[in-house]
Amino acid sequence: MAGGKGSRLGMGEKPMVRLYKKPLIDYVVSALRPSTERIIVATTRATPETRRWSLGKNLEVVDTSGSGYIPDMVEAVERAGISGPVMVIMADLPLITEEIVREVIDAYKSRPEPALSVHTLLSLHRSLGRRPDVIFNYMGELIVPAGVNILTGSRISDEQEDFHLIMNRIELAININTPDDLRICERIIKRRMESQGDMD
Repeated sequence: MAGGKGSRLGMGEKPMVRLYKKPLIDYVVSALRPSTERIIVATTRATPETRRWSLGKNLEVVDTSGSGYIPDMVEAVERAGISGPVMVIMADLPLITEEIVREVIDAYKSRPEPALSVHTLLSLHRSLGRRPDVIFNYMGELIVPAGVNILTGSRISDEQEDFHLIMNRIELAININTPDDLRICERIIKRRMESQGDMD
């Protein structure tokens, strides 16, 4: 999902905001590639640069109306002709890794529910000094949606029973909404690159 205006961030098209020389969406695409058959980027009129970038990377692009996250998601899945399981992920989760993607897919395959939603604990967000927009009380735990879901494409317009997968991973707790979120990600990625010896 790459059609939001990114008004709170205030740096232009959010998927194309640079983090260590790469646009945010590039990190998400790289994490998805090893485990997915198709990568489809859902764009809107607000994200023409993201559309050009995606086509330049030979990714499928679906233009949606920009009516909001849920209607755009439904529109994208229907236009892409997906009937089976589809992972829906936001383009502003640059810390996501291919290992986490595989873990989510494996959890979905092990469950009988037609859908799966990924969450983190509110306590993790508080430890990072973040205030999430959405919080749920689930079996006595305060949890925060991570922006990663698996749904059945043929039922995308319906409410689907979903398994709540709680993964208390910092990689899933930070989506880029504000400059502070970007700075947190910069510190984490810098440490990651230093540990791998990838710093210039």
